[in-house]
Amino acid sequence: MFLLAPTARHRDEFLALVRASRRALSPWVSPPASRAAFAAYLRRARRATERAFLVCRRDDRAIAGVINVSQIFHGNFRSAYLGYYAGARFMGQGYMSEGLRLVLRHAFGALGLHRLEANIQPTNRASIRLVRRAGFRREGFSPRYLKLFGRWRDHERWAITAEAFRR
Repeated sequence: MFLLAPTARHRDEFLALVRASRRALSPWVSPPASRAAFAAYLRRARRATERAFLVCRRDDRAIAGVINVSQIFHGNFRSAYLGYYAGARFMGQGYMSEGLRLVLRHAFGALGLHRLEANIQPTNRASIRLVRRAGFRREGFSPRYLKLFGRWRDHERWAITAEAFRR
């Protein structure tokens, strides 16, 4: 696996992946699904407070998933939030585990972050397994934390620090 920053040339493959994965992702996330939404995603990804990564397979360079690092704070906080999703046909094959390790290495290295937080709906067991395998620890529960698909959803807070990642 390797990471790429998304660009306009990834648009068609990205949108095809999202279309094919809509049903699998719909309880958890609503990724950019139109040309306009993808263009807005690229604009956000260029901000100093955001980083976007395409998780790609080495053998065929296919986009297997997406990992976003958002709301990056430097100074004394040096923290950010993590969001991610895999394409339906790539789920459960270890691609996101490897991609997440690469993003953590970049976040705690080149970006100079100290802490990453992932907020996950309690029923999203695959996502919880992913962060647990990567070394995240559960820090708490936030009722009605985030509005998704028109409803306020509860989330568990999972986090990892640079020290925990280096172990």
